[in-house]
Amino acid sequence: MRILGIESSSLVAGVAVVTDGILTAEYTVNYKKTHSQTLLPMLDEVGKLLELDLDTIDGIAVSAGPGSFTGLRIGSATAKGLGLALKKPLLPIPTLEAMAYNLWGSSSLICPIMDARRNQVYTGLYYAEEQLEVVKQQCAMDMHQLVCQLNSRGEAVIFLGDGVPVYQDIIKMELTVPFRFAPAQSSRQRAASVAALGLRYMAEGKAESAAEHKPEYLRKPQAEREREGITL
Repeated sequence: MRILGIESSSLVAGVAVVTDGILTAEYTVNYKKTHSQTLLPMLDEVGKLLELDLDTIDGIAVSAGPGSFTGLRIGSATAKGLGLALKKPLLPIPTLEAMAYNLWGSSSLICPIMDARRNQVYTGLYYAEEQLEVVKQQCAMDMHQLVCQLNSRGEAVIFLGDGVPVYQDIIKMELTVPFRFAPAQSSRQRAASVAALGLRYMAEGKAESAAEHKPEYLRKPQAEREREGITL
């Protein structure tokens, strides 16, 4: 079983291939370039290095959101184009679920946080010591409210994501439970985790056609929210 993973929900752009449970390639860039400039060249480079015939992949796992509206659209369009051309199913992977998968084996409550601006984060809560368990479904919420929820749970927590440098002062000042921040190699989105979860999703029958796939934004675009007078 061979799964291609695509990650584009944030500043990170990533492509990975998992073959029979083994990560055979991963290409990650966390730099200020648009994903339309990076994803296809990265995929091409991985294909050349592995001498990979894309017809041999069984599914395309894509980080389905939430995240950057532009990034998600580019990733979705890339996955849909490949899926339609290759006649392969898509595996929509919740972005925060894939981030939590970075920390497989951790005994702490895992809390990915993506900066959604205005003291808002995209977040969810997970366990991943023996299997990935969703404690709180991914959502958009106020960072102060998230801290209150974590305090009320009374569990040690580990944070990761681009929201950490933005909100670490709030965490340090307001959180009363033990906490840690994930190290650099697992602190951001990874296409490897998207592909690895895609393998599990495929086994569980959670594939969809390329024509069906849509990103999960969780919120409306900022311009639309401002027009409607929505502040969150």
